[in-house]
Amino acid sequence: MLTCAATGDGGCGPNAILGKRKSMGQKPIVSADHGVAVKEWFSRLSRYCAAVDYDSARAIFAGDVVSFGTRAEIVTGLDRLVAEQWQGIWPNISDFRIDLASVRGGGAGDLAWGAATWASTGYDAEGRPFHRPGRATIVLERRRGAWLCIHSHFSLVPGTSQRTFGRR
Repeated sequence: MLTCAATGDGGCGPNAILGKRKSMGQKPIVSADHGVAVKEWFSRLSRYCAAVDYDSARAIFAGDVVSFGTRAEIVTGLDRLVAEQWQGIWPNISDFRIDLASVRGGGAGDLAWGAATWASTGYDAEGRPFHRPGRATIVLERRRGAWLCIHSHFSLVPGTSQRTFGRR
């Protein structure tokens, strides 16, 4: 497990993250069943991305997450993930949804993995909409009883435009 220099606890402040959940009225993902936890995680991220709700999404990620995205090549740390991936994509797409019927997952002990397909609507430079299908893989770790994402990889189906400009 990576550790955060600021807190040394591996989560860059999971108490603060859990506190955020409480203040936003969210309950942490705590299912004992790995598959159920993975599906719940994807369900929440689907809602948060569609709503461009960075704060709620942050609550299901570890502070020391390592990620790849449709925009970010590789980032370490939640703040960088938000800045280099989410803020450049989420406001510029619409209709984001993870196909919960496609979710596959499993795990053992305090680690879980998941894979799913997703889709959204992107917009070309003139504001015309286009279909953006993709796939995702995640690794979750149970920290202080709550499942948090420690690795995510979201990619577009090959041949899909990498750029989206938002509605005009």
